[in-house]
Amino acid sequence: MSVAAAPIPSRLSAANMAALLDAVADAVLVFDSRGQVHHANLAARQLGVPESARTLDDLGALLGADALAWVHRLRGTAPPQPVTQLARLGDGRVVTLELSRLPGGPWALLVRPLAAGGAAPSAGDHAVDELVQWFDLSPVGMVMLDAEGLVVRSNRAFEALVGRVPVTMADADAPLRELLAWDDDARPLGAAIVERHATLVQPDGSRRRVAARLRAIEPLPGQRRLLAVVEDRSAEDERDLAQLEIGALMDTAGIGVATFDESRGWLRSRAPRVTPGEAPAGSASVEGLQAISRELVDPASLPEYERLQRALKAGERVQVRYAVRHPALGRRWLLTRVEPGRLASGRRTMSVVTLDVTEQERSREQLLLQAERTRAILDSVLVGIVTVRDGGIEWMNRSARRMFGGELADFAGAPIATVATPEPDHPLRRDDWVAVLAEGQAETFECRLKARDGREFWVVGNVVATGGELTFALLDIDARRQAELRVAQAQASLERIIETAPMAIGLVDAASLRVLQLNQMAAAFIGTPIDAAVGRRIDELFGGDDGAQLRDDLREALASDAVTRREYRRPGAGGAARVWDARYVPLRGPADADPGRGQLLLAASDVTEQRAAEATQRDVLVREVHHRIKNNLQGVAGLMQQIAERRPEVAPVIKEAVGQVQAIAQVYGLQVGASGPLRVKSVLDAIAASVQRMFGRPIAVEVRGGAPHRWALPDAESIPIALTVNELLTNAVKHGAADAVRCTLDCSDDAVRIVVANRGRLAPGFDFAQVRGGVSGLGLVRALLPRRHAALAIEAVGDEVHARVTLTPPVVTLLDPL
Repeated sequence: MSVAAAPIPSRLSAANMAALLDAVADAVLVFDSRGQVHHANLAARQLGVPESARTLDDLGALLGADALAWVHRLRGTAPPQPVTQLARLGDGRVVTLELSRLPGGPWALLVRPLAAGGAAPSAGDHAVDELVQWFDLSPVGMVMLDAEGLVVRSNRAFEALVGRVPVTMADADAPLRELLAWDDDARPLGAAIVERHATLVQPDGSRRRVAARLRAIEPLPGQRRLLAVVEDRSAEDERDLAQLEIGALMDTAGIGVATFDESRGWLRSRAPRVTPGEAPAGSASVEGLQAISRELVDPASLPEYERLQRALKAGERVQVRYAVRHPALGRRWLLTRVEPGRLASGRRTMSVVTLDVTEQERSREQLLLQAERTRAILDSVLVGIVTVRDGGIEWMNRSARRMFGGELADFAGAPIATVATPEPDHPLRRDDWVAVLAEGQAETFECRLKARDGREFWVVGNVVATGGELTFALLDIDARRQAELRVAQAQASLERIIETAPMAIGLVDAASLRVLQLNQMAAAFIGTPIDAAVGRRIDELFGGDDGAQLRDDLREALASDAVTRREYRRPGAGGAARVWDARYVPLRGPADADPGRGQLLLAASDVTEQRAAEATQRDVLVREVHHRIKNNLQGVAGLMQQIAERRPEVAPVIKEAVGQVQAIAQVYGLQVGASGPLRVKSVLDAIAASVQRMFGRPIAVEVRGGAPHRWALPDAESIPIALTVNELLTNAVKHGAADAVRCTLDCSDDAVRIVVANRGRLAPGFDFAQVRGGVSGLGLVRALLPRRHAALAIEAVGDEVHARVTLTPPVVTLLDPL
C-alpha cells in the first residue's frame, strides 16, 4: 500500500503517527522540503537506516548515489502524484522507490523490495525483476534512462565501454549523447528499435567504435524508460583481420577440398583467396585434408576423427564434426563431409569437403548457455512454469515441481492432465491448444490442481503456443480463493443475523447517512416501515431534535474505531416511551481511512423493562458501590505512592496519576453521603483539599455570587469536571510561583465559572486551541472537558496566569430553591 494512498489523520499525535508508520510493512522515510529526516519507521531501521541519520545525504551509502539524486531531483519538482522508481541499494538489493507528498507538506519515501515476503509477485514485479537480472547477466553494455535523462541503471559492460558513466545526460560527453539519441534535435523514441553509431574516446586516449540499439520501454505502469544495448564494434575490425589470417592459414595448411581418383590418387584444389574488404565465405576451403594430423585433433574429438579415417579407407559416405587445436589460432571446429561416387568410366572417386564451422559452433554453445541461463531464471520465480511437447511434460521449474509435489523425473513424458482434478472440462485436459492458439498467443484460465500427495488447490494460469510447444504458467491462488469463500460466508452470515436477530440491526452509508438495510426490529426503533425507510437519511426519519442528536452521534461514531453506545427514548405502541440501547460500529476496509467512507452498523435493543428494573435497584446499590470505589481508589493511590517512593525516577509521573485517582475518589466519596445531585462547591472544595494535601501548598477557595449551593453536576459530568479542576490546580502548583494558588467559584443565574490563578507566565505564542488531546496535563483537560456547554480559556493577567472554566446547562444544573 502506498503511504500517499492512506492519508494520516491530522488529529494523530507525533507518537501515534510514529506507531502508525511502524505498522507499515515496507520501509518509510518521512522528511521535509529541506531534506531533513523526521522519522524512519521500524522497517526502514531494519533496512539499514542509522538512527544518527538527520538528512537525506546521510543515507547516501544505503540508497546509492543514483537513487539519492533521483529523490533530490523529484523533491525539487514537487510532483502532484506519487512517483515510483526502480533502484539498486548500496548493498546490491533491488527495490522499488515511491516518493509522495503527505498531507500538510512533508515527504514520504517508501522502499519496497521486489517480490518480498514470499507472496506471489505481480506481473509488473516480474518484468522489473527480470530486467534487473538481465542487466547483471548481460555480457554486452546496457543502460537505462528516464524521461529526464537520468541514468537509472547501467551494467559493468557499459561502464567498461564508456569509461565514466554520467549521472544525467546533461553531464555526458557529446559522442555519448549522440550515441544515445540525446541531442537537441532528437525526438522521443517510440516502441521501434533504433540503431545509432558513435566513436567514443577512452580514458587512455584511444578511440572505440560502438553501436547502440535503442528502444522505449515501460517496466512499470507510468514509468517510461529508454533502454539501450551498446556493443563494441571495434572488435569487428579485429575479426575481419582474423578471417584474413585464417584464410591464409587454410591456404598454407592444406585444409579445404580434395578429390580421390583411383588412377591418380588424391587431387587437391587451391582454395579461393579472400581479397581485402571482401567478407570470407562461411565454408572457406583450402588445399587438402592430409595436413590435418592426429596431433592437431582435440582429445575429446578423437573418436569422431577415427570414424572419419575409417570412412576414408572404406570409401563410405560420412559427415563428421570435430575440433582441432592450432598453435597460433587456438581451438577451431571443422566439419568434414565424405561423398563417394563413380565416374562415367566406372572408376571410383571420392570427394572430401572440410569447412571451418567455429563460428556456428560458438553460436550453438551460446544458445545452449543462454537456454541454461533462461531456465535458471525461470527456476527462481514463484510462478510454476511447465513446457509440454507432443502431449507430454518436457520441463518444469522449481515452483512447478513444488506445486505438483514431485521431481521432473516423476512427470517427464506424462500429460499435464496428470495433475488435473476429475472435471471433464478441465483446462489441462484440452488437447486442442496447439490448434486453437496462434503463434505467441496466450489464453488465461482458472482451475483446481491435484498434487501427487493428494493436496488440491486453485491456480490461475495461462498457456502460450510457440513453435509447436506449449508453455503453461501457473500461480497458486488457493489462499485468495479461501479468503473469497470466507468473505462470502461472512456476508451470508451477516444477512441471516440481520434478518433473524431479536434486536434492531441496520446498515447506514457513512457518506450520506442513508439507510441501506434494516430488519423489522430496526424499523420499529426508527418508527418507519422498512420499504419506506431504505434509501432515506436516518436522521430525517427520526426528525426534530432527536434527528439532530442522532446525526451528531453517527458522525462521532464514524470518527472513532471503537464501538459507540447511545441510549434513546422513542415512542412505542400506544404512545408509551420506549428506551433503546443503541451501538454503532464503523465498517471500513484497509483503504478506507477516511471517516466519511464505508458503512456504519447499527445494533439497538429495547431495554425499557431492563432500565425500569435497574432503576429500582440503583438507589440501593449506588451508595455502597460509591463507597467501595472510593476505598479502592484510595488504595490504588496508596500503592502508587509507595511505588513512587521506591522509584524516584518515575515519581513525578506517578504523583500526577495519584492526583487524578484521588480526584476521582473524592467525587465518589461525596456521592456516598450526598442526597440528590452532587454540588459544584462540594466537588471544588474536595479537589482543592486533595491537591493541597498532596503538594503541601496552600490553595485558597473563594465563592462569589448568590446561591452557589443550587448549582449541581449531573452524574455523567462529575468525574470529567473533577479531573479538569484537579489538572488545573496541579498545573498551577507545579508551574507557578511558590506562593498560594487561588481558586474562585463565581456563580451567576445562567452559568458557573471556576477560575484558577497563580503567579507565573505563559510560554511565548501559547494557544490552548492548538493543544491536542492526550492522557496528561492540558491534553487530558481538553479530552475530558465536554465539547458543548463547557469552555476553557487560559490567559496572562499581569504577572499571573488565569485558567477559566465556564460551565452552562446541561453540563451543570441549577436546582430549584428549597
